[in-house]
Amino acid sequence: MRSFAVPGVRVGHATRDGTGVTVMLFASGSVGSAEVRGGAPATREMDLLDPSRTVTRIDAIVLAGGSAFGLAAADGVMQYLSERGEGYVTAAGPVPIVPAACIFDLVEATDVPPGASDGYEAAVAAARDEELETGRVGAGAGATVGKWRGREWAVPGGVGVAATTVDGVGVGALAVVNALGDVIAADGTTRAGSTAPSGAPGFPSASPFEEERANFEEDRANTTLVVVVTDAALDKAACFLLGQSAHDGFARALRPAHTRFDGDVAFAVATATATPAITPNLDLLQLAATDVVAEAIRTSSGRTSSGRTSPGRASASDR
Repeated sequence: MRSFAVPGVRVGHATRDGTGVTVMLFASGSVGSAEVRGGAPATREMDLLDPSRTVTRIDAIVLAGGSAFGLAAADGVMQYLSERGEGYVTAAGPVPIVPAACIFDLVEATDVPPGASDGYEAAVAAARDEELETGRVGAGAGATVGKWRGREWAVPGGVGVAATTVDGVGVGALAVVNALGDVIAADGTTRAGSTAPSGAPGFPSASPFEEERANFEEDRANTTLVVVVTDAALDKAACFLLGQSAHDGFARALRPAHTRFDGDVAFAVATATATPAITPNLDLLQLAATDVVAEAIRTSSGRTSSGRTSPGRASASDR
């Protein structure tokens, strides 16, 4: 897959030992919004994405490991963009608009949390527009899923992507999946989740809802981050609606999602790069956003039948 499936988007990773950064660079004129539904987010510049705020431009999105420490990676992306004169025009020069969100991977990481240099490195990688890697790379390097039984029973998560077309425009999603819950396939079966090694004693057999159990403790902290992108021309209010629909994809593909200890965030960006320019049916676009988010989450392990990484493709069977 050559970079991201939607025109006007470039993606790059900087990967450390058990943590990292994923950067998405957007074409000039891109508009974005977001919605947070997790109870414990680690975010930056989210207020600016509210549809009622003045600035509509978005230059990049940073997804990182390191919990709140990883938000520093956005500084490096701002430096990269500033050196190239990109950003919102002010009297003192352009100011890059770079929202960021992080997952909690501090338990899995054996390296220090990502910083500005990692963000800069990922931005440089994105600008090269090379083949997009998925799985345990970038922000997904230390991601795990299926932690509801306990972190010791978790399995690898990571970065997943999916794309489709609807009403003449492209819609794509990139997900960083570090969920408390299991990843659920379109047919309702568990695609990836809490798993006991062969013969392991003490493996709790009940599902999270089959018997009374303690709350999901904060030591199982987790987060799923998603960016939905379309090449349609939309305003911030429409992007916000796409972000809301993206969270429906969380609920389809994760069980449970949006807990009190999640930092679940859905960004939505419109690049206005479709040629010719098309004004799509917004309801169809929202439905497509739900579909591609669910599929991106399901492909986040990067596994296919051949064992190679592959972009997902949303279809009617996923709806």
